[in-house]
Amino acid sequence: MDEDMVDEAMPLEMMVEDGDDNTMRMAPLLVGNSKEEQAQILIEMLRAEELSDRITAAHQLTKIAGVIGFVRTRKELLPYLVESVDDDDEVLIALAEGLGKLVPFVGGNSFAHSLLPLLEMLLTTEENAVREKAITSTKAVVESFSDEIFNDEFVEMVIRLATKEWFTARMSSCFLLPFSFSRLHEHQKRNHISLFAALCRDDMPLVRRVAAQNLGELINRVAETSKEKGLFEGGLITASILPLYIDLAGSAQDSIRLHMPANCMLFGAQVVPLMQKLDDPARDNIHNIIKSKIIPLIISCANDSSWRVRWTTASKFSGIVEAFKNFAGAMDVLIPAFESLLKDTEAEVRTAATFNLSLVAGCGADITALNDNADGFSISKSIPVAQRLVQSVASLIDDDNEHVRAALASVATDLAPLLGREEAISLLLPPLMDLLRDPSSEVRLNLISTLSSLHEVIGLDLLSQSLLSAILELAEDSKWRIRLVILRHIPLLAEQLGKNFVGDNLTPVCVRLLEDDISSIREAAARNLADLTSLFGSDWAFTHFLPAIKKILKDRSYLRRLTALKACAAVAMVMNSDIASQKMLPIVLEMSNDDVPNIRFNVAKALSSFGPKCANSMHSITQTLNELVEDSDRDVRHFAKETLDSFGSKSSMIGTATR
Repeated sequence: MDEDMVDEAMPLEMMVEDGDDNTMRMAPLLVGNSKEEQAQILIEMLRAEELSDRITAAHQLTKIAGVIGFVRTRKELLPYLVESVDDDDEVLIALAEGLGKLVPFVGGNSFAHSLLPLLEMLLTTEENAVREKAITSTKAVVESFSDEIFNDEFVEMVIRLATKEWFTARMSSCFLLPFSFSRLHEHQKRNHISLFAALCRDDMPLVRRVAAQNLGELINRVAETSKEKGLFEGGLITASILPLYIDLAGSAQDSIRLHMPANCMLFGAQVVPLMQKLDDPARDNIHNIIKSKIIPLIISCANDSSWRVRWTTASKFSGIVEAFKNFAGAMDVLIPAFESLLKDTEAEVRTAATFNLSLVAGCGADITALNDNADGFSISKSIPVAQRLVQSVASLIDDDNEHVRAALASVATDLAPLLGREEAISLLLPPLMDLLRDPSSEVRLNLISTLSSLHEVIGLDLLSQSLLSAILELAEDSKWRIRLVILRHIPLLAEQLGKNFVGDNLTPVCVRLLEDDISSIREAAARNLADLTSLFGSDWAFTHFLPAIKKILKDRSYLRRLTALKACAAVAMVMNSDIASQKMLPIVLEMSNDDVPNIRFNVAKALSSFGPKCANSMHSITQTLNELVEDSDRDVRHFAKETLDSFGSKSSMIGTATR
């Protein structure tokens, strides 16, 4: 519908009337109406007393705007929405989200700025969720602005927000100031940073917290646009950004300080590479700034009185090390700080640091180590960070907290490729063997789940016996979920350990768990036997577990017989057709005479898979199914008929098999 046609339609204020209890409310009621009728209904719903109506209509702004046209959307719909900003938060959230999609419906990029007044009001609301949606929509709308509109309209709006008396507007500006930086004119950039600096020193802690949250984004934008110039004396980074780091790091609120580890990481990621492009005097100056100001901030965070700040530092430490790994001397200071986090008094901090252990060790950097020579003098040499950190493993395995040890078990084996075979055997293997005997089943399970890294470096001869003992204990664990997880890992271990080890040691575990009291365990054990057969072949299966399955098929418990039946069917599907027909199919067909209907109808279901697999035995299959179709139990009859129908008619299948 073009604008001329739309302008002749009913005016918006006439379309919007006070709703009553009979007002059409829900979106399904729009089905079957024309677009114009749908738009009118939605506009009425915007004014309805029911909150759900207004929310539904607010989610359909594009549908309304698409019908009434560009001009009326700008001149009537948007002003009407401006008057509605005192509505419930749920309605405002829907409006804020929808505005980001309205650019094509207000006339395109040239008129996108008409959305700013409403967005500015939403950016000032008290509800955080509304502001978040409004910030996202504002960024989407601004992307369509020309440089002229950007600087005339959007920049002025951001300045207003940053200087408004109401603190929520200033909080929103903390997100938009860094976002807008890249497109600013040169003469505007320093003013924008000054506005951001004022927010970092705002009287309201909430504003300072959001400013700290966005400082890293600002350093990214400044570094991308200013390049090396920002590092010169009096540059934007050295003169304007760096003081903000110092101010925020000294805040009394830990909710502000906990953003500093990420900010320091982003500072290093941006500034260290730029520093390498500078001439010697300027490079030395930046080197001294980082060494004397930024790295001490990181150390301060690692030693902060607030455990939340230390936890955040521990969580971000791998990123911090990655950012500063090419900065001379950084590891000599950062790695001891990381080791202190591994020994922190709070278990949550130690756990977060431990999860980062292998990532920090894998940074590829060296650290200075001091050794005493024969004359009693200390000499220094560089060693890989991994060689230094592996010494922490021994203390972590004795940690009182199970979560710390579980975290260690998840990452410790990743140190092996970093150390090499000899050092992995001498430094890493002994504590890992102790970890395999940990009293917590979760710890042992985490370690077994990550053994591939260790296996690739040192082989299995040195850990097979300890590994076997741990697996057998986990398979008998009282927690059924532990038994289930170890079962799921057996096929992976089989690929690593080989069929001789698995056949003698792990296959009996799977067979025994076919008789477990928990159905999920029994089914997983059945699937495992099929996976192992796929890996090692049919002959291996006949030797190692099929005799045991045949024995279970005679068990008094029908549930165990049922599991054995499913195991036979699953194993047959990974064998070649001849072996499946000759060896496995007769076992399944024999179970069709079981006294329990549940077994018989599962035979019928299993035969649906045997049909395509064992085409040469189709006569025996259909003969058994025909017998089951006449069974006294209706469920057996149903599944037998269903399987026969999947093959085709009885007569045609029998005839085909006979021919």
